This record gives sequence, C-alpha cells and structure tokens, in this order.
Amino acid sequence: MSAALAHQQSQLLQALFGGSHNMLEQLNKPMSSRGLQAYQANGQALAERALTAAYPVVAQMLGQESFAPLARYFWQQHPPQRGDMAQWGSLLADFLQTAPQLKDEPFLGDVARVEWALHNAASAGDAQADLPSFTLLSQAGEVTLQLSPGVFLLASSYPVVSLVSAHLSNNLGLAQAAEKLQSGSGEHALVWRQGFKPCLRQHSAAEHALVQALQSGQALEQALDAAFKNDAANEFEFNGWLSQSVQSGLITGARAA
Repeated sequence: MSAALAHQQSQLLQALFGGSHNMLEQLNKPMSSRGLQAYQANGQALAERALTAAYPVVAQMLGQESFAPLARYFWQQHPPQRGDMAQWGSLLADFLQTAPQLKDEPFLGDVARVEWALHNAASAGDAQADLPSFTLLSQAGEVTLQLSPGVFLLASSYPVVSLVSAHLSNNLGLAQAAEKLQSGSGEHALVWRQGFKPCLRQHSAAEHALVQALQSGQALEQALDAAFKNDAANEFEFNGWLSQSVQSGLITGARAA
C-alpha cells in the first residue's frame, strides 16, 4: 500500500468515527457529505446495537435516552479494532468508571465487568469433564484442579450479582438488590459456562480465594489454605464444594500442578 493511499484511508476512518467532514475535501476520491453522514449514522447505530447486546443491564440502568449517546461517544473514543463487532466493547467498564457524568453511579463499572464476562463466557471454548483425572487427588504429588474456560471472578464493593441477576430476570429481586446497594453491601461474583449457558452466582470469600488460586495455577493445597484463611464463618466444606462444582461444570478435572 502506498503512503498516499494509507493517508487517505486514515483520514476517511477518522471522519467515519466522528471527525470533521472537511477531511473529505483532502481525499482524491470524492464522497458527498450526505454519504459520509450515512456511514456515520450506520456505524453509530451498529455501535448502539453491539453495546446493547453485550451490556443489556447497563442499557436498562441508564435508559435508552442516555445509553444511545453514550454508545455513540464510546464508538468515537474507542473504535473497533477488528471486524467482529461481538469482540468490541471490552473497555466500557473503565469508560463508565471514569466518566465524570456517572460519578454518582460508581457501581456501573463493576456491573459492566460482570456483563462482559457473561458475554465472553457465551463464546468460551467447550470443555468436557475428565472424571478419571480426579483419581490424581488420592495420589502423591502436587495436584491442582482444572477450571472450565471463561471463568471470571470479581470481588466488588457493590451488590453486582444481585443487580445483574435482577435486571436479567425481568426485575425479579430488584427491590432487594436496591436495598443492598443503599446499605453498601458488596458481593463476590463468579462467572463460568455450564454447557452452552453462561452462568453467574454470588459466592463466599473463601470460595473466591480458592478459585482465584486455582486460576493462577497454584496447587490445590495452597488454594485450600487461601480458602480457609478467608473462611471467617468456618462454613467452607471442600468435598461438597467439589461435587457441586463438577456437576455445574465449573471444575472439569484434575492435573499435576
């Protein structure tokens, strides 16, 4: 590609993502202002649809009148870097967290993080449980547990699991979520994929520490130490947790650490 052509394409992209219409006057290929406006409108509509699909709860919380211009502005500030629009929008959580207009709704950033994790889990790789591998747990040597693809953890200062779940279930439990938000209650969020279904649930600080250690590749012994250190109520029971986690698809097998 020649330097001149590359320069023209760069100018056109800047114009499409919200730049000045005057940029077109410098292009060798003519394009009408009306045509540019049509391209911009299509791009902005695509941005709104893509963000609404990935962040339905944030869209509900902000309302269409606020979410639509936010999507257009986000499109201009963080244009897609690849052709698959389903992969666009990962920076929205940080964008919401730092937006001065949303300083009175600081929980939106963590809500967006959970939603993006659910969005990613939907396209995570398939994993089958390797039941024979669990015999490693009874053998000598360091062993760890294998998590399913798409596992995401978040220790939030806000009741993000309650908020997201309530909005995704037609506002069922929304009043309770609002009460938790007003009281300053935080929640530990766990996202994973069970079969083809992305799942979200709240979990304890002990389980959070355990899964976090496993996710970082630590041996099961060290992961359990982390869990018990965070089990202030002495309620964590490993055997029951492991059985439930295998059935739900969170844990897929065991392997040497």
